[in-house]
Amino acid sequence: MSAEREMVVNSSSVHPESSLATTGELKREITWKDAFWFASGVPALVLFSIGAIASTVGNISWVVWVLSILMGFLQAFTYAEIAGMFPNKSGGASVYGAMAWIRYSKLIAPLSVWCNWVAWSPVLALGTQLASGYVLNSFFSHSPITTWQFTLLNLGWIKQGLSLRINVSFIISAAFLVLIFAIQHRGALSAARLQKVLAIAALLPLLLVGIIPLFIHGISFSNLFPLHPLSGSWDMKGWTLMFGGMFLAAWSTYGFETAVCYTSELKNPQKDTYKSIFASGLLCIVIFTMVPFAFQDTLGLKGLLDPDVASGAGVSKAMAHMLGGGVFIEGLFVLLLILSLVLAIMTAMAGSSRTLYQASVDGWFPKYLSHVNKNGAPTKAMWTDLTFNLILLLLSDYTFILAIANVNYIIFNFLNLNAGWIHRIDRSNWSRPYKVPKWLLVTNIIFAFVNLIFVGMGADIWGAGTLWTGLICAALIIPVFLFRHYVTDKGKFPEKMLKDMDMKNPSFVKRAGIWPYVTIIAAILFIVIAHEIAVYH
Repeated sequence: MSAEREMVVNSSSVHPESSLATTGELKREITWKDAFWFASGVPALVLFSIGAIASTVGNISWVVWVLSILMGFLQAFTYAEIAGMFPNKSGGASVYGAMAWIRYSKLIAPLSVWCNWVAWSPVLALGTQLASGYVLNSFFSHSPITTWQFTLLNLGWIKQGLSLRINVSFIISAAFLVLIFAIQHRGALSAARLQKVLAIAALLPLLLVGIIPLFIHGISFSNLFPLHPLSGSWDMKGWTLMFGGMFLAAWSTYGFETAVCYTSELKNPQKDTYKSIFASGLLCIVIFTMVPFAFQDTLGLKGLLDPDVASGAGVSKAMAHMLGGGVFIEGLFVLLLILSLVLAIMTAMAGSSRTLYQASVDGWFPKYLSHVNKNGAPTKAMWTDLTFNLILLLLSDYTFILAIANVNYIIFNFLNLNAGWIHRIDRSNWSRPYKVPKWLLVTNIIFAFVNLIFVGMGADIWGAGTLWTGLICAALIIPVFLFRHYVTDKGKFPEKMLKDMDMKNPSFVKRAGIWPYVTIIAAILFIVIAHEIAVYH
């Protein structure tokens, strides 16, 4: 390690609380508990796809969720190691992983960060759309306003039935977005305090729906077994359905990695980064295991195939019915579920805006995104998030949006899990507050390739062309980065980023050699082969 790098690491570890931000920087004012409360919105992501997965894969749905959250939890150990190496950075796991790739390719590093943002940012649109659906379905189900719609543009050439439109759901969703933006505008500490209050109320319905039905109805083995996909047998079509479910579930179950988005805002980043991600992971194991299990145990395959459940709009009513309450209990439960979604949206806005901010500071994304207000909030990044999601709200198919987002998420996931071994080889002597056991590091590399099989086989389950549309969305970062790097910055990275990466150290050697390139080639082959052997009809 260079003397300069040694000084950076040691000074931040001895006096992290003294590194208070000045104007234009994020502030060190939160603890791991605050970061945990920020990430506490992730369990609510189960509401986004529980209906879609259940109605697509059948009674293997609960197994999909259990396997997915266990994979996500193990993968988080790699994220925890690389996050601890960069105590002065914000933006989450993708930023820390991109630092491993930057020496090998200027394009792959920003691709990782971009894919993470493209995956996380749509939570704002999807969450508010789902919340507005709960409101309309529960309180205005027979009103003519629910069917009013004005079509702006037909996008059937992308996906059959897709369009840009304005309806009542868009208006309610936009109001939710603006409210959450105003809350986040006040800074991380203020938002975290509100998240704590919201989380206690919002996580309650998820815990109730995971526990109470088991006491009321017991365990119905006929609703859980035999473990056959909806196609009826474990042939290639059955495995394609299974992997399609694993693909979509990953977007929710892996999401607690957002707990490491706040490293540069933690008072003690070396210790708090590790604590926040694993506390969040344990919470997610409980919710993502219990809720889908109880959901399927109570409703059975017939209930899972209900069109309202599949669309997501009827999930709140189905869960309220599971508790056995009357009209009042149902209305109260729906309100609590809406709070859960608001919590998830706040988590996504906080994390995705910091990803934009840090990528701008590092010289990958447009320069204007590095602006921070007096409260320490990355407001221009937040405005970008808000604008982007208002456009997404105009789209008519939210499951298609989710699937495209997850194509990008799996790309980020693959690059980040492999960043673990690249960092281990290239920066073996860097300070690591937590070091993942070698067997688990290798296991997570295997998981990275397994996830590529999920995306290759499973993406197009959610609409023909989903895989290619997702890959095209990922490639959009290339012109953005080239303009920032070669036009705005004249081919040079910002000084701070060079220090973080030790790029001024002449003795730095790319010890990983050709293996990062071999890994990328192998990834492409995995996706292509998986897509070719999948059976969709």
